[in-house]
Parts: sequence; C-alpha cells; structure tokens
Amino acid sequence: MDPKKAFLIEIQPVGLQFEQVAGMSLLQSGLRAGVRLPNSCRNGTCRTCMCKLSTGEIEYQIEWPGLAREEKAEGWILPCVAEARSDLVLDVRGAVDLKAG
Repeated sequence: MDPKKAFLIEIQPVGLQFEQVAGMSLLQSGLRAGVRLPNSCRNGTCRTCMCKLSTGEIEYQIEWPGLAREEKAEGWILPCVAEARSDLVLDVRGAVDLKAG
C-alpha cells in the first residue's frame, strides 16, 4: 500500500468520513477534518481511543501499541498511533462531528 495516497476513513455507526493525512495518526487526521474520536493520552497506552477495524489495513507509528495479541487478532486498533494503509471502516462509539452545530 502507498503511504502517500489519501485514504478515506469511514466512522460507523455515525457515518462520518475524513481523509487520512500522510504522517498523521488517524486521531490527528480526524481532528483536522472536524471529527473527534474518543482520546486521552495520544501515545497508545491509555486505550481510550480503542475501536474496531471493520475493513482495511493500518500500520502503527510505534513498535508495540497497548493492545494484547488477542485484541489485535479480533480487529481492535488504537487510532491515536495508527495510520491508514488503505481505505478504512472503523466502528467508533462516541465519535463526534465537530462541524455540526
């Protein structure tokens, strides 16, 4: 997958969308586009942002994020330290559209 390509990130169940910004985490890319995902530490340890990857491929910015091997196998990811390597569909409870009034 080409890390320079812009990938579309879809957030379910709310139906929000944004593009992955090269070099930024999914969390940072979402915030830049006006989509707030649950977060706290932003470094892969607190697990506040943990969500389910429904479809697509990611790559982590750090060597070992705060997930158990079993959680990774079940599709759980940490968007605060992950970048898209394809279009993604994420199941994120508590995502907020910051552009909605």
